[in-house]
Amino acid sequence: MADEVRASHILVSSKADADQLKEDIKAGKTSFEDAAREHSQCPSGKSGGDLGWFRKGMMVKPFEDACFSLTEGEVSDPVETQFGHHLIKVTGAK
Repeated sequence: MADEVRASHILVSSKADADQLKEDIKAGKTSFEDAAREHSQCPSGKSGGDLGWFRKGMMVKPFEDACFSLTEGEVSDPVETQFGHHLIKVTGAK
């Protein structure tokens, strides 16, 4: 299991929006990074959703749990936190 991951995310206000974006990404209508630039409500959206490297304990629990359970390149189902609904893509693990 990784001690540290690098992840990107897309933050939207509704699960329906997150579900639709995941379908669009899965269908090849858009890339994860382009969807983040266009739709994410987080400032990280400008950089394709990249949050950089982080260890356990640095993110809110539901977000962290999802990050550390994904394989590199996998896009999560929507994850709800107090900030909204996230799609998460792990881009590195070490």
